[in-house]
Amino acid sequence: MSWTLHGDGKSVAPDAIVKPGERLGWLQTIGFGAQHVIAMFGATFLVPLITGFPPSTTLLFSGIGTILFLLITRNRVPSYLGSSFAFIAPVMASKNGDDFSAALFGIVVTGALLALVGLLVNQVGTGWIHSLMPPVVMGAIVALIGFNLAHASWNNVIHLDPAGLFMPGGKPADNTHVALAAITVLAIVVIAALFRGMVGRIAVLLGFVVGYLAAWPMGVLDFSGVEQADWLGLPTFTTPSVDWSILPMFLPVVFVLIAENVGHVRSVAHLVKDDSINDMTGKTLFADGAATVVAGLGGGSATTTYGENIGVMSATRVFSTAAYWVAGIIAVLLAMSPKFGMLLFTIPNGVIGGVTLALYGIIGLIGVRMWIDARVDFGEQRNLFPVAVALILAMGMGNDVLVFGDIKLGGIAIGTAAVLVLYHLMAGLEKLRREPAKA
Repeated sequence: MSWTLHGDGKSVAPDAIVKPGERLGWLQTIGFGAQHVIAMFGATFLVPLITGFPPSTTLLFSGIGTILFLLITRNRVPSYLGSSFAFIAPVMASKNGDDFSAALFGIVVTGALLALVGLLVNQVGTGWIHSLMPPVVMGAIVALIGFNLAHASWNNVIHLDPAGLFMPGGKPADNTHVALAAITVLAIVVIAALFRGMVGRIAVLLGFVVGYLAAWPMGVLDFSGVEQADWLGLPTFTTPSVDWSILPMFLPVVFVLIAENVGHVRSVAHLVKDDSINDMTGKTLFADGAATVVAGLGGGSATTTYGENIGVMSATRVFSTAAYWVAGIIAVLLAMSPKFGMLLFTIPNGVIGGVTLALYGIIGLIGVRMWIDARVDFGEQRNLFPVAVALILAMGMGNDVLVFGDIKLGGIAIGTAAVLVLYHLMAGLEKLRREPAKA
């Protein structure tokens, strides 16, 4: 819990960085911590708003999860644990109206499995992960997570229940919410194009604010719940209910969490120029899984390491874990205001739809970027067909669920299984074809 003061504690030289074990003065550190809260805020709150989880509860466990992560990694890896988008599809498919207790069970089991993967990595390293999920497979799993959510985003734009399916013959859109979605998307695009630095990096959050302000004169904001809520109070807690049938929809998410976590650790190690951070991968996976288990046990959204905050560190060159302690504590304090939580429920579906049009597409394109960075050759059949089949399955299924007895499989589960099985099947057959037959 101690950090070395960097320089004079007030500034960072142009060619220097503040390392994880260092800090600036506490006033500056509090400022950087608040900046991390702003960076994670938009994405972290979108998940509970979309899934119906209590936002204040999600924020509480986001802060607690970040603190737990820092404790387990002994302040060596700077990271904020915000809400994971990878869980949205299985959560929506496993909810029963307003009852999401079964989804919490899926979150707890998935987190426990990720923690076990972390323990395994501590013992044997990450080589087996790269063998099981080479870049073409890892990119496909991340891409189909984003593209599978296209239906949920569009349903928000036209003001349908995000969990609803299109009726035969379609359903008329709510023009007010379509207009709000358009305003929100245009604001995000304009801000991202005109500004650089911190303002450009939080274009999604600022676009969200613009859309919300535009909704005010349209008469779609309802503040009655905000007026009745208390200023101070504990968030709502919900306990999981055991439902083994939904687990096949959740377990593929583990692959995405592994990809995110390993990628983020490597990014931080590269930015800090400290390869020893890569040796912490087992602990970061375990910490991420443990934080997800804790969140699921109390009724919060699952957590994951956040690329948004890595972007902030890259821009500021401040990697101090002290700033993340500040961010975690601020998140916990904000979660203690029910009025603040109810204010988030006033956000119109059209605004959420506009933001998710961008965010879900970005998630999908992160997978595409993995292919580009790894120079995946889709001229090779073993790369082409597994990815093609997996993406179409995931996008085509949308919110649909296949039921086999007591087992439920969503688009992400089916797509993940498809790319894993087909890739390794084709790779194995190609290897047999190339090897000469033994006499």
